[in-house]
Amino acid sequence: MVVLALGVTWILDGLEVTIVGAIGPALQNPQTLGLSATEIGGAASAYVSGAVIGALVFGWLTDRHGRRFIFYVTLAVYLAGVLATATSWDALSFAAFRAITGFGIGGEYAAINSAIDELIPARYRGRIALFVNGSFWLGAAAGSGAALILLDPTLWPADIGWRLSFAIGGVLGFGILLMRRHVPESPRWLVTHGHSRTAETTVGDIEARVRAETNRELDQPQKFLEVHPRASFGMGLIFRAMLGKYRNRSILTLTLMVAQAFLFNAVYFTYGLVLNRFEQVPAHLTGLYLFMLCVSNLMGPLLLGSLFDTLGRRAMIAGTYAISGVLLIATAFAFGFGLLTAWTQTLAWMAVFFFASTAASSAYLTASEIFPLETRALAIAIFYALGTSVGACAPLLFGYLLEWDSPWPLAGGYLLAAALMLIAAIVEAKLGIDAEMRSLEDIADPLSGIRPT
Repeated sequence: MVVLALGVTWILDGLEVTIVGAIGPALQNPQTLGLSATEIGGAASAYVSGAVIGALVFGWLTDRHGRRFIFYVTLAVYLAGVLATATSWDALSFAAFRAITGFGIGGEYAAINSAIDELIPARYRGRIALFVNGSFWLGAAAGSGAALILLDPTLWPADIGWRLSFAIGGVLGFGILLMRRHVPESPRWLVTHGHSRTAETTVGDIEARVRAETNRELDQPQKFLEVHPRASFGMGLIFRAMLGKYRNRSILTLTLMVAQAFLFNAVYFTYGLVLNRFEQVPAHLTGLYLFMLCVSNLMGPLLLGSLFDTLGRRAMIAGTYAISGVLLIATAFAFGFGLLTAWTQTLAWMAVFFFASTAASSAYLTASEIFPLETRALAIAIFYALGTSVGACAPLLFGYLLEWDSPWPLAGGYLLAAALMLIAAIVEAKLGIDAEMRSLEDIADPLSGIRPT
């Protein structure tokens, strides 16, 4: 229930973000919005910038007012932005509506990752978090397939197909609001904010359902934690924890976030333009190549996710970052020397993203599980915002690099992304936290908790 009601947002996000990548060449058509490559890159940066602001605003609100209320609000904002994008009339309006969409999805990252970690058992937390974050690529695959139909000039007028791409995704998203009414508030958040009776009721309902479905009694708790609830926790207390006791964890999380955000924002928002410019792939066919990338991105977390709970976080996170960085270096040089066709380039990116998408999902897992409960959503928001702020520059930078006649400036951008991934692998190897099979309270004591002597 939790995975479907919360993870389905990533499917819709992947759907419309991929459509944006696929419609890039179509938006350059004078019959549509007539955008330049730089304006398309700027709109992508506006989306990411909106997500940064949304993460910070809603991250703070999520820790203060609860996970459940905020993931209703953020979804409403997100859907409003998607539907408004379908009505865009020029570069400025397109960028503005993309910023609103990003504002909603940024808040979703904080609220949903907090809720998932706090509702999923420790022995499954790693794989479930990777599966949910990786479900983005299921939507991306659907978006790529939809782009083949909606951007086909023989089926739709040039200025209609791309608008339908957003409108359909927005309408479908309203169904999620109904699904989310079944997801309870996090009992961990409830008990630390003075709602102990509601927390007991929530847990009691879950336990009763499990007893009925399994026909057995549950194990008794083996550990106890004394909690001193507060209605809210001051920013000073939160930042002292993140920059003091958990300083190394903050450095680790920021590094992981920056590396993956730069890579994905750089490549994914501009790949349709790369195929169109350097490989002469028609605009309405770029979705086919993007579909193949999405399949690879989806398969990585699905096939490797369980290893994060068995082989462990440190080995898998460092390994996926390092492997994707090495493969990216090889891809960059092959692209620069003109050795790749549209299909071989796509196959190379599939190999890179099989590991890179798993690494990216593990960055969100890291941010959501290694900080105290009272600062979990804000920690996700802060590090997502800082990392994504760097990533927000990537589409604009790569849009500029695409204006050059030579492939080497673009290859240089790929090498920069590879360097960031390798640096992240080294930092994870040295500072990583072995969080597998451990409760959240064992990984980081709640700020309101005192372990009994």
